[in-house]
Amino acid sequence: MVDVRQIPSPEAQDATCVYAIGDVHGRLDLLLQMEAMIAQDMARRGGRPVVCHLGDYIDRGPSSAEVIEHLMGLPEDRPRRVFLKGNHEDMMLHFLDEPAAHGPKWFKWGARELMQSYGVEPPEDLETADWTALRDRLAARLPAAHLAFLKRLRLGFAWRGWLFVHAGLHPDHPAEAQTERDLMWIREPFLSSGRDFGLRVVHGHTVVEEAVIAPNRIGLDTGAYRSGRLTALVAEPDGRFALLQTGAAAEDS
Repeated sequence: MVDVRQIPSPEAQDATCVYAIGDVHGRLDLLLQMEAMIAQDMARRGGRPVVCHLGDYIDRGPSSAEVIEHLMGLPEDRPRRVFLKGNHEDMMLHFLDEPAAHGPKWFKWGARELMQSYGVEPPEDLETADWTALRDRLAARLPAAHLAFLKRLRLGFAWRGWLFVHAGLHPDHPAEAQTERDLMWIREPFLSSGRDFGLRVVHGHTVVEEAVIAPNRIGLDTGAYRSGRLTALVAEPDGRFALLQTGAAAEDS
């Protein structure tokens, strides 16, 4: 179980604002655009910001390997960065451990594009796929540093009245008894719940046309891999926020 009120967040101690970036899904081009927007916003605000990446860096888009390589190369202290684990990274790690058990499901969610980004051509007929052999081919092309990056991804980040996770919280469970799976995978009953969790939850995972702004949560996954719109939130300590979006003007609240 995970106590989200006590989730390790050392970067939060003196942070003046937090930038949360939604699901990238292999769109390095959009991530670079968003980073330029954030850099411009940081220059205007000053202070000591933290950038929190909400997970799902891989699958579906064309550049999963390149996204991971880029994220690994970013300075960790200018600004400080927090990398969360999404359900797609979780599924990839499970596939590497148990390929036959997780391969068929993962391929429904964009694993083909990830394989190709690492130079592995997957079989056309998945019904007869040798999942262990496919795992071995991917493992041979996957840099050790990429695997280490995936394995050290975090489940959440808490700052002031904000909680940043990939998917959400289970409204039927207390804050101190959330599961790792729910933090990375949940949709319902979280999405339809009006429960006050004591922290405003910022998440991705569930694709929406525009960012969802609710009293207890803000959803940022605007389907970048297919829409071309990557969305980020700028959280302020007093509860105010701004939205940044590729191809769109900033929106304040």
